[in-house]
Amino acid sequence: MAAAQTEHPDSSNVPERLIAHLDMDAFYASVELLRYPELKGQPVVIGGRRAHEPRTLPDGRRKYARLRDYIGRGVITTSTYAARDLGVFSGMGLMKAALRAPDAILLPTDFDSYRHYSRLFKAAVAELAPVIEDRGIDEIYIDLSDIPGVREAVGHDPLGGVKALAREIKNNVQRATGLTCSIGITPNKLLSKIASELDKPDGLTVLTRDDIAGRIWPLAVRKINGIGPKAGAKLAGLGIETVGHLAATDPALLIQHFGRSYGIWLHESAHGRDARPVVTHSEPVSISRETTFERDLHAQRDRAELSDIFTRLCEQLAADLQRKGYVGRTIGIKLRFEGFRTVTRDHTMDIPTQDFATIRRAAGECLKRVDLSQRLRLLGVRMGSLSRSATPDQPLHGGTRKTRAERSANAPPAPENLPLF
Repeated sequence: MAAAQTEHPDSSNVPERLIAHLDMDAFYASVELLRYPELKGQPVVIGGRRAHEPRTLPDGRRKYARLRDYIGRGVITTSTYAARDLGVFSGMGLMKAALRAPDAILLPTDFDSYRHYSRLFKAAVAELAPVIEDRGIDEIYIDLSDIPGVREAVGHDPLGGVKALAREIKNNVQRATGLTCSIGITPNKLLSKIASELDKPDGLTVLTRDDIAGRIWPLAVRKINGIGPKAGAKLAGLGIETVGHLAATDPALLIQHFGRSYGIWLHESAHGRDARPVVTHSEPVSISRETTFERDLHAQRDRAELSDIFTRLCEQLAADLQRKGYVGRTIGIKLRFEGFRTVTRDHTMDIPTQDFATIRRAAGECLKRVDLSQRLRLLGVRMGSLSRSATPDQPLHGGTRKTRAERSANAPPAPENLPLF
């Protein structure tokens, strides 16, 4: 009698590269819900001023600000999924959001807390999978390709090993932070970025190339990271609305309308091709600070207020450079006027710096080249042409590091002939 044969799962279905994209679920809002657990399941919006901190009533209950009571120009930093169901999303003006969800609860941002939880979740991932590309405060790429056991089948599932590892990563993140995340795992970064969004929140999606036609091609072209509003509208004008439509389009047509480089990239991306590695370290191109005003400010009538804001931004930029260990040569300013007209100016210095007074003075020189007759809605400062400083976390010109108040008190005044600030 012939010996019984045991079926073995086909390991050839496991991709050579296994790249994960981990995205924390509604990160800022979820951190706030740890602090205010009674708000779980409710529409909550994060943004606006610190004045919107909840108040504790005499009976111990908390009183929260509501979106309908907001007055000003702030924008939404993020929102809970319950708020998103009401059409309220990040980047939307708070006044506009109030028309859609007037009873949504409004909480101010707390970036110190978000950075704390960001460090916690990344450390939790690194315990299991150390090859990580940091993409911001709430998302990372992870190369799982060489993790022991990741290619082992579980039962009849050839992808069982990678799924088990992903679940372990998710559990480790939740133990460390109390927060959920969504993970997409595919052969490359482009597909993993898309996959992590498919089953949010608390999702786990593993795709191979065989899944592209069924899971990726039905999606709108804007789901591909790198296709923005303008390109999306242009593709729609050509009758290309889904990733599948894009994949079926003649590359020559894409090159004709989008140029050779971007046209080829569009075609390759629609077919799920992306050879980019997970980069564990990269140097920033620039470091910046900016703020949007609650109301438009005028260069003359609001000079004192603008001066304080401008000085504070330069001070924060200098502190960021010192903390991260960079100096820079190119100082830039960004101004957005009423009507959303944006103007930028740059000034390159002979010697790289991280010194507050030098930054403040150079940024002021940039202001001389801008017509300031219109009211301002946004102001920003930026340092480019970065290089590593010789002594990270220390002032460039020696001495012990000072507090913000000490730096402000001791800084030399800005030149008197500046047109503003």
